[in-house]
Amino acid sequence: MSRFARHLPPLDTLIAFEAVVRTGSFTRAASELYLTQSAVSKQIKVLEDHLGAVLFERRARGIALTAAGEGFNSIVEPMLESLLANVLRLKTGHSSRNVSVICTHAVAQYWLFPRLLRFNALHPELTVNIHASNEISESDIAHYDFGILYGHGRWSSLNADKLFDETIYPIASVKRSLPAVSSLSELQALPLIQLDASAWNCLDWPDWFAHQGVRYKAPADAVTFNQVNLVFEAVLQGMGVGLGWEFMVRERIDNGDIYPVSALVVHTGQADYLVHDKQAPCSPAAQVFQGWLLGLN
Repeated sequence: MSRFARHLPPLDTLIAFEAVVRTGSFTRAASELYLTQSAVSKQIKVLEDHLGAVLFERRARGIALTAAGEGFNSIVEPMLESLLANVLRLKTGHSSRNVSVICTHAVAQYWLFPRLLRFNALHPELTVNIHASNEISESDIAHYDFGILYGHGRWSSLNADKLFDETIYPIASVKRSLPAVSSLSELQALPLIQLDASAWNCLDWPDWFAHQGVRYKAPADAVTFNQVNLVFEAVLQGMGVGLGWEFMVRERIDNGDIYPVSALVVHTGQADYLVHDKQAPCSPAAQVFQGWLLGLN
C-alpha cells in the first residue's frame, strides 16, 4: 500500500468537509453534494476518526470549527482549489490554443505587449490572454499558465526562468531642457518626479539615492504619482526627471523620445521571472509560448 493510501483520508471526506465549512451547515452541504444529511455526517465522522481529532463542535444553533478544524481547513481549502485548477487545466490544456499570463500593468504594457505582436505574427493559431494586476502572489500563479513575478527567483511552488534584471536610472524627455548632470547633488537639484511606492514593493527616489550612498528627501511641493506608468507618462510630457526602469524605457530611448539624465545606474539584484506552477504540466500551446519568450533573451 502506498504512503498516500495509508495515511491520507478518502477524497470524498475532504470534499464533504470543505462543503460543510463553506456552507456552515451539514444540511446545506448535503444539498450541494446531492447527498443526505446522514451521509455527510458519516463522511465527517470517517474523516475525524482517520485524523483522530474532532473537527466540528455541534451546537444548538449550528456548528463551529474546533481549533483542529480551523487548522485543517487552512490546508484543505487551498489544496482542493489547486487540485481543481490543475485538473481543469489538464482536461482542456492539450486541446487548447489559449495561453494565460498574469503580470503587472507596467510589464504588460511596456515589455510583454510589444513582444506579443511579434509572437502573434509567428503563431496566429495561438492566443495569449494577459491578466494585468499589481497585486500578484505566489498562489495566484496556479490559476494561469504563466506569471511574470518580480523578486529573487526562488519560490517553493514555482519553476522560474529569468527574463530581465532590474536596472533603474534617471530619465527625461527630449522636450525638457535640463542642465548637464555630473554629480548626485546636481541631480537632486533637478525637478524630480516623485513615486509614492508606499503601497507596493518598488524603489522611489530616496531608495535610489540610498543605493548611491546619499540621503534624499523629496520637497513638499514635488509632483508625485503612485504608479510607475504614471511617472513614465509624466516624463514623456516633459514634467521633469523620473526614475526609469530599463524594461520600460529602452524602446523610447532608442526612438529618441527620452534619454538617461546621467550615467548613474542602480542594479538592485532583483529581476522579473517567467514562472509557472511546478505541479501543473504545460500544454503544447504554453510550451510554444514559453520556448519563444525565453529564446528572446
